[in-house]
Amino acid sequence: MDLNLSGRTIIVTGASSGVGLATTRLLLAEGAQVAACARDGERLRSVLSDLPGASPHRLFTASCDVTDRDSAQRFTDAVLGEFGSIDGLVCNAGRSLMATLDDTDDQAFRDEFELKIFGSWNMVRAARKALAESGAGSVVNVNAILSRQPESRLAATSAARAALLNLTHTLAETLAEDGTRVNSVLLGLIDTGQWRRRFESSGTTLSYDEWSAEIAANRGIALGRFGNADEVAFHIVTLLSPRSSYTTAATIDVGGGVARYV
Repeated sequence: MDLNLSGRTIIVTGASSGVGLATTRLLLAEGAQVAACARDGERLRSVLSDLPGASPHRLFTASCDVTDRDSAQRFTDAVLGEFGSIDGLVCNAGRSLMATLDDTDDQAFRDEFELKIFGSWNMVRAARKALAESGAGSVVNVNAILSRQPESRLAATSAARAALLNLTHTLAETLAEDGTRVNSVLLGLIDTGQWRRRFESSGTTLSYDEWSAEIAANRGIALGRFGNADEVAFHIVTLLSPRSSYTTAATIDVGGGVARYV
């Protein structure tokens, strides 16, 4: 199916690994022009340079700290200078802080909200005018099932994720007047670099597949495994498509059936 993304310009934050990298790859395959950013610009360029379709006229990369409003604005201005338009925005920059309330200091709490809330809000307000001018503007906030189903071992992250989900619905209502759609993809356990690092430091004698399957069983994932970044990217890119033109303020769970909320 043609998703009508050919020639459209999409920004992807946190594009150097995991879901951001997979989304960039799929967008290029769909013929889109991609403006990719991450804090480590050198690593970003190294990772993306070999992607199919990653020619200079279709892929723009730059360092950007999405928690800093000026940095977000500079990057967005550079994208407009490079491609002349912005049709979509994927707010993907993020991480999880594995810590209980008792183990989370005030600064760590603030850092989680800075990244989850301002990481999206800074990019949205920087790109808002261009998205409105697109005629098919779309924002996808990459969030987590934690936003609706918190875990005590991820206390600050759960709270920040819930705040981002709330903000996403407000943005959907506010930006509807511009003709811009705003949606969420909520992740469960996805096989990314974070989980690989946890496996390597776990000291387990199990293989990665055995170790991850054991975690999946303990977390109640119905499909019995972690998801992968490509499975998430599919939903992100579908929501960006003009074919999803009547979908806004929606959430799509990509969690293998782990959600327990109704």
